Amino acid sequence: MPSITEKVLKFDFPDGWDASKFDDWSFYSGQFARVGDAEILCKNCGGVAQCGQCGTKRIAGTRGIDILAVDTGSVCWHIEIKDDRSTRQTNFMFLADMVALKVRDTHACLVAARLNANDDSERDRAIRALACSHMRVVLHLEPPPSHRPLLSPKMQRANVLQRLKQLVKAVDPRPLVVSMHDLGDLAWSVTQVGTP
Repeated sequence: MPSITEKVLKFDFPDGWDASKFDDWSFYSGQFARVGDAEILCKNCGGVAQCGQCGTKRIAGTRGIDILAVDTGSVCWHIEIKDDRSTRQTNFMFLADMVALKVRDTHACLVAARLNANDDSERDRAIRALACSHMRVVLHLEPPPSHRPLLSPKMQRANVLQRLKQLVKAVDPRPLVVSMHDLGDLAWSVTQVGTP
């Protein structure tokens, strides 16, 4: 049974699944990351865009999902994990946008890894992922506790899910936002292995 631990959450996948920490792939961090070094240019003047507060040049950057898993039914699962239980953050306005960017960059990386990965196992995983008949997007969200009814964890997940559906519809028309205690009918389990 493949198991992956991300900080204090342990994901246990069924036998026969191929699951890996995608953002730990050497191709992603070593070769593909250089694609994101491109500077972002201003649409108006053509100059390099900079942060309005600190003046840092903005680069495109690359982002990757946390877990890539291929099940026995030829479904490729893109799983992003966000555990904010130990923070006071309550604004999830751009969380779905971040997940959508990670899914986009992960797809681009898989195509490149299929052709150019130096690690044979990563190349094979990319080939298997791209050969799948379906792709699914899952945000595993453990939100911070909220003391306001309008910001309950259930409402936070519903708001993020609504935006995520709009953004990743072309990849997965039915993305999911789940938590450790509300996995629905997903085939894997999640347990806590430390203090958040």
